[in-house]
Amino acid sequence: MSLVDYASARRATPAAGRRALRIQPGLWLAWLVLLLAAGAAIAPTLFTHYSATEGISGAQRLAPQAGHWLGTDQLGRDLWARMVYGASASLSAATIAVAMGLTAGSALGVLAGATGGRTEALIMRAVDVLLSIPSLLLSLSVLILLGFGTLHAALAVGAASIASFARLTRGEVVRIRHSDYVEAAFGSGGTFFAVLRRHIVPNALTPAIAFAALQFGQAILALSTLSFLGYGTPPPAPEWGLLIAEGRNYLSTAWWLTTFPGLLVIAVVLAASRISVQIAGGRR
Repeated sequence: MSLVDYASARRATPAAGRRALRIQPGLWLAWLVLLLAAGAAIAPTLFTHYSATEGISGAQRLAPQAGHWLGTDQLGRDLWARMVYGASASLSAATIAVAMGLTAGSALGVLAGATGGRTEALIMRAVDVLLSIPSLLLSLSVLILLGFGTLHAALAVGAASIASFARLTRGEVVRIRHSDYVEAAFGSGGTFFAVLRRHIVPNALTPAIAFAALQFGQAILALSTLSFLGYGTPPPAPEWGLLIAEGRNYLSTAWWLTTFPGLLVIAVVLAASRISVQIAGGRR
């Protein structure tokens, strides 16, 4: 989600957010989707008794049926089991990516907004350059340098989000520096570092944390895209983007191999985006 969408989301008041949570069933559905996905990542054996990597002899490409809710793949592996076990790789990688973007981007934004002058100009020009590069292209460039794999894909997606966090945090720091209560803190004898630590940084990080929630769904989508292109989790380990990539060669004979993992990614991304809008509104 873009910074413009994020700014629009923050206009909602906390009271409006609480009312929306009470009266909108879509929010509860979004929470349910994310909680189920998190439960699958933490304890996959509670959701399936099949193995995610071992196939069943004679059960190749079975259509959805009683024994296999979502069918089986070309090697006889239960698709539902692979989707359940794939939640761990997808969600953990998205968490790492968002944490990296939040930490590094916020640090750069605070440094730029607090120091000003040449330091701010240098950091923000670098941020502008990064923002001018498409995020997928930037992620691929970083991933090629690091090498393929789940962790490296997460770091690549996180690196691509640093610029957005830096710009947001820098803007908040500049705005807070000119607020009345900060001026009063300086007027009462507060030092620069004391005011920065007690007033500016905590208030500037609040919208950055809310923006991190907005970025979580986008990180899942970006990681799935990288896995689909063959730059993420290597087979036979399950990962949602990899499942879609493996099933694309069987669209005419086994449509379920791409349809159900694709619907799962869409559901989780939409749920994360819906909840993040609520969080952004509640943190105003």
